[in-house]
Amino acid sequence: MNKGKMEVFDEKRTVNKITKRILPFIFLLYIVSYLDRANVGYAALDMNKELGISSEVFGIISGIFFIGYFLFEVPSNILLQRFGARKWIARILVTWGIVSVATAFANGATSLYIIRFLLGVAEAGFFPGIILYLNGWFRSKELARAIAMFMTAIPASFIIGGPISTWVMDNITWFGISGWRWMFILEGAPAVILGIVTYFHLTDKPMDAKWLTDKEKTWITDVIQKEREAVNGKKDAQQQNHKKALTDKKVWHLSLIYFVYITGSLGVGYWMPQIIKELSSSLSNTQIGFISTIPYIAATIAMNYWAFRSDKIQERKMSTALPLVIGAIFLIGAGLTKNPVISMTFITLSLAGMYCFKGPFFALPAKYLNPSVTVVGIAVINSIGNLGGTLGPYAIGALKETTGSTGAGLIFLSVMLLIGFVLVLFIKTEKRHSKTIDKGLIEKVN
Repeated sequence: MNKGKMEVFDEKRTVNKITKRILPFIFLLYIVSYLDRANVGYAALDMNKELGISSEVFGIISGIFFIGYFLFEVPSNILLQRFGARKWIARILVTWGIVSVATAFANGATSLYIIRFLLGVAEAGFFPGIILYLNGWFRSKELARAIAMFMTAIPASFIIGGPISTWVMDNITWFGISGWRWMFILEGAPAVILGIVTYFHLTDKPMDAKWLTDKEKTWITDVIQKEREAVNGKKDAQQQNHKKALTDKKVWHLSLIYFVYITGSLGVGYWMPQIIKELSSSLSNTQIGFISTIPYIAATIAMNYWAFRSDKIQERKMSTALPLVIGAIFLIGAGLTKNPVISMTFITLSLAGMYCFKGPFFALPAKYLNPSVTVVGIAVINSIGNLGGTLGPYAIGALKETTGSTGAGLIFLSVMLLIGFVLVLFIKTEKRHSKTIDKGLIEKVN
């Protein structure tokens, strides 16, 4: 019997090989990315007092990052297409690491405005570039799970970063330099190192992967191409139309949804250390750091389960909508109660809900958008959506300045999430026939 003829192509083995090669590494990159943009929330525990920064000004400092991010997001994603993911993502890591370290030398609100803006410019393009990268390596039925596994790095960055950041602040004051300054130096340096590693580790596309067999390269390339063609029946699915993406109503619809989501999630994220401190003034920075990990541990578990469920039942719309309304309900509860235990319970449940939104939402563009606008469309969605990172922290800061409490700000964020829930209900997605595509391509490979 000819053993070669009996050999059957193993698609599961191929997907597992791609997953193990790509996801752990980009997961690590995103942990460093999010830590370097969000650690200002921990720094605020000491930095605000040392530099004389008010709640409202801190809200602006937190959010101005997203102005730079917004302005350079789409150009960065276009350049990623030109130079390739490996080179461009490496460049992003090195430059944001340098700027993050520079935050340690800030001497007031003005210098922090400039540095945070430049950090947004440096990091622009990283997230949509990775999402686009994943779209080139994973089929529709695995995409939400892949995105959720990658985005698990966000809560993981808080789980890891909270205790580390606050411990550094409390314990490292070498050469008489404040702990919060050392935190920026020690947490910015890894991005530069990982940028160099990225250049040698990432592979731009499946056909360039020396770690895949020829059959595996052909199969994953063809199945993804066929899925893209199935959306609109065109064979030129790879063609990009930048102008069309910027004027596409569906792109703006998704952008608005992401905007209100980011307003809620980052509003809570940047203010979490100060919210905890407000609940109990006797806590040390390190204790606050450990307590702040609780909501993100819950979020990590919830978002991966929810993404797995979304992939299993191949449903995206309600899997995106329900987390928003759950997040809103518990955020209202957190804003209305003064009991520390109840408040933290509500915040934990709210964040768990909000993070469940991510995987299914970023699997939507492949179903909802024309492939000719997807490349730039993802960048537009992310850049416009991330402007919510300006509104959320500022709203809490401004309302705290007025009311003396973060409660009113949390209620405002919950209203934004409810708006997002309603907007998701108006999405109309296309049905994909991935099983038929997979079967035909496996037969072709064999």
